[in-house]
Amino acid sequence: MKTKIAITSLASISPLGKNPEEIWANYLSPKTLITTKDFNGKSQFVATIPVDIRKEMDALRKEDIKYKALDETVLLAILASRQAIKKAGWQQGADFGINIGSSRGATQLFEKYHQEFIETGKTATLTSPTTTLGNISSWVAHDLKSAGPEISHSITCSTALHAVLNAVAWLQSGLATKFLVGGSEAPLTAFTLAQMQALKIYANEEQLFPCRAFDLTKTKNSMVLGEAASVACLELGESPKALGYITGIGYATDDLQHNISISEDAQCFQKSMAMALQNTPLEEVDAIVMHAPGTLKGDTSEYKAIQKVFGNNLPMLTTNKWKIGHTFGASGMLNIELALLMLQHQTFIGIPYIEEPNPRKAIRKVLINAVGFGGNAVSVLVSKE
Repeated sequence: MKTKIAITSLASISPLGKNPEEIWANYLSPKTLITTKDFNGKSQFVATIPVDIRKEMDALRKEDIKYKALDETVLLAILASRQAIKKAGWQQGADFGINIGSSRGATQLFEKYHQEFIETGKTATLTSPTTTLGNISSWVAHDLKSAGPEISHSITCSTALHAVLNAVAWLQSGLATKFLVGGSEAPLTAFTLAQMQALKIYANEEQLFPCRAFDLTKTKNSMVLGEAASVACLELGESPKALGYITGIGYATDDLQHNISISEDAQCFQKSMAMALQNTPLEEVDAIVMHAPGTLKGDTSEYKAIQKVFGNNLPMLTTNKWKIGHTFGASGMLNIELALLMLQHQTFIGIPYIEEPNPRKAIRKVLINAVGFGGNAVSVLVSKE
């Protein structure tokens, strides 16, 4: 990277809550936030946002008649984005770009409108504009009155980190000086859960931790879905407001052998991590926030890739999916949030059922990983300075 990128704020809405103190307190607790909820008469493991935040979403619908018809994916993105620019000191109407993506987009609305079509042969007037992926960034831009470019995309579960890649390119090219980036996902529907069940990757076993993310001894897949939105304000160069800096980025795509899987030793991660670390001594990386979705192959292949890159001197390894589930397109930015919190508090957040074999005295740099269907890996290196 020619110039490091300052993260001047980060805001999220997730099962962890929405304010930094609450989020950190939840991370310090060894308890999972995964619960059960009924979908079409079947109890499923999920991680949901708190009830008080859902009330904020309901209030947002009433603020503007145009917001009434928006999907929860968009509403979550608007609420998180308002919080982010306020923390960064950006003004409404300012010139900044927006790139907020989603793996699935307007999941709930799309399913609702499709069901109405099946039953009646007709669909609502606003079906098309409210179910396009592009309406996430467009509505956030409308709400914030921003003057910069608006971009939405879906690159499955690495969507949020691909938004970071895109923003870095814009910032370093000189086409923008500020960018709001992240992901939003509200995937908790019976149909989406049924799709994960059909892939035979979803958690079905009653136990203390339904999602056994990065448990390499497990014998069953244990992915669980969660809902969230997480966005960050990025600015070119150093800033006194910086929570941390992006000092390396990497990306790669596997040669697919199957629609959902990555290679046995995650060659995509090997390449993305190597690219992100090309100007950084490996011993300076103290922790990695892994993608680790709780699936047998996903967890194992990423670990093998880390071993290939770092050899015997592994950083401390963690993931947050045992606690909040997999939030699809928002997950990468939630990983960055965890990395920044660990840097800020100089405290490693581990996994309660795994003993950390390589403790470090300090946390200087943290590598963040994300990958999704399609083998599209992204690695981002963040540091305090």
